[in-house]
Amino acid sequence: QVQVVESGGGLVQPGGSLRLSCAASGNTFSIYAMGWYRQAPGKQRELVASITSGGSTNYADSVKGRFTISRDNAKNAVYLQMNSLNSEDTAVYYCNVKRGAPSAYYVYWGQGTQVTVSS
Repeated sequence: QVQVVESGGGLVQPGGSLRLSCAASGNTFSIYAMGWYRQAPGKQRELVASITSGGSTNYADSVKGRFTISRDNAKNAVYLQMNSLNSEDTAVYYCNVKRGAPSAYYVYWGQGTQVTVSS
């Protein structure tokens, strides 16, 4: 099993910044990708950004140029720096960990952290 814990959410004004952190523990052998998803009220969960152990990144079009994902493989941690936040970024943000290989993997989720963008 892999335990996943997020932190760093909160209330921020439009145009502001937040940094989310996520740490994985337990059976972390062969974690090959980590990422962030979000789910706004009444909407489906969507990918925000992901990063592989080799450093390859993928971003949703809506956050490109504003959000930056980074990873510390030694700590099994992933971070999401969010800048120029707007109301559409309001959601619960979930950390996602994939363990195994791209063709076959286990998926683990954190409990989520609320991000609210409001004046």
